[in-house]
Amino acid sequence: MAPTLTEEIAAAAARLVVEEGMEYGPAKRKAVKTLGRHSVRPAEMPANEAVEDEVRAYLQLFCADTQPAELRALREVAGQWMERLAPLRPHLTGAVWRGTATRLSCVHLQLYCDDSKQAEIGLIDLGVPYDVGSRPGPHGESVDVLTVSSPSRELGEVVTVHLTVLDHDDLRGALKPDARGRTACGDLTALRRLLASA
Repeated sequence: MAPTLTEEIAAAAARLVVEEGMEYGPAKRKAVKTLGRHSVRPAEMPANEAVEDEVRAYLQLFCADTQPAELRALREVAGQWMERLAPLRPHLTGAVWRGTATRLSCVHLQLYCDDSKQAEIGLIDLGVPYDVGSRPGPHGESVDVLTVSSPSRELGEVVTVHLTVLDHDDLRGALKPDARGRTACGDLTALRRLLASA
């Protein structure tokens, strides 16, 4: 049976995620154009879970010999930053947490602070240069994203680490499992469990 348009978009987006290191949202939009469409109905756009399933299948098929080591290297970078930023309650999220990251992926950490300036002060105290950006937060409001560069000896290159600054009260919602029983993020203890089991 021929794949549906939704399945085609999910597969094309997964390729972009793996091969170009794109995030899911932009990858889905670019996939629509790649398939020669100018737009699709919202109902035809695949859910992130469908894209993630395709990413896992693609990794299994084409990257099984390289991806596990790359994922481990990125998780080790994440662990180093989580240790350094421990007072800010860091939680790992995104592809590095979910296990679908490759060397092209960025590390995404969420910092749960009592005061939004705590994170910047923490980086200044560590002598770490950073860039400031923003993205929509859990309640639709704009939240700060601090971006730092971190060398990885295992990968032989610099890894981009995005630190999203969230309110301490948002942590409870972030730890609720999804329909598949998976959480969107994990703390340093959870990350160490993943590293130990790999």
